[in-house]
Amino acid sequence: MKELDPEDLDRLPGLRIREGESFGFRCHPGIGCFNRCCRNLNLFLYPYDVIRLKQCLQISSDEFLDRHVDAVLRPGSHFPDLLLRMAENAEKTCPFLTTEGCGVYADRPDTCRTFPLEQGLRNVAATGEDEPVFFFRPPDFCLGRHEQKQWTVPEWVEDQEAETYHRLTIRWAVLRRMFRNDPWGAEGPAGARAKMTFMAAYNVDRFREFVFGSSFLKRFKVKPELLIKIKKDDAQLMLLGFDWIKLFLWGIRSQRLKPKGR
Repeated sequence: MKELDPEDLDRLPGLRIREGESFGFRCHPGIGCFNRCCRNLNLFLYPYDVIRLKQCLQISSDEFLDRHVDAVLRPGSHFPDLLLRMAENAEKTCPFLTTEGCGVYADRPDTCRTFPLEQGLRNVAATGEDEPVFFFRPPDFCLGRHEQKQWTVPEWVEDQEAETYHRLTIRWAVLRRMFRNDPWGAEGPAGARAKMTFMAAYNVDRFREFVFGSSFLKRFKVKPELLIKIKKDDAQLMLLGFDWIKLFLWGIRSQRLKPKGR
């Protein structure tokens, strides 16, 4: 998800879809370009994407990150992004692409779920609140954009079951914004604090071990009802991880997580 400068909105590629506006699109196996968009991608994964995909594949977070992810530190950033690693074949297809289509369709990432739209986030100066912005931006080879079926953004989000993805990706984007400034100091982005932060963001299984297997609960207050949830609910644990990152790096407390004795 891109952070957008309000002054640049009208200069960005693609057609901005405002509230009440619609776009034409339909993808189906009978279309000539079916699955062509699942090749040679720079597909960014967000923390909730990792959770859903590792659950779908029935593997651990460690296994998923090792097999399917490349962590990249982009210029001007102080925290790595995750890219889905393409298959080692001539077309560099998505590793989950099958002859019948997407092999993880029910748990496909946010970016795939939102396509042919791209979602960005802008901060509204008047209110200080964050607002999602959508652009219609299919690739030139996409034939689905010539189909007659019309959608508004809310209709498309509902049809693609993307609401939870969008909500949790926005939560991540708001935290991700804080890494515009370097939080690491002399130890740099490869130090121990950075590794702990990466774990809390992307490796929910390791973070659960950290919460329940270390002195974490002796040092931090977590409500009993939340403790029950995070033992099994990866999404709730992920959100606790976001709160822990803010507290760990910047001393920002939340209702969900506070130091004991303070």
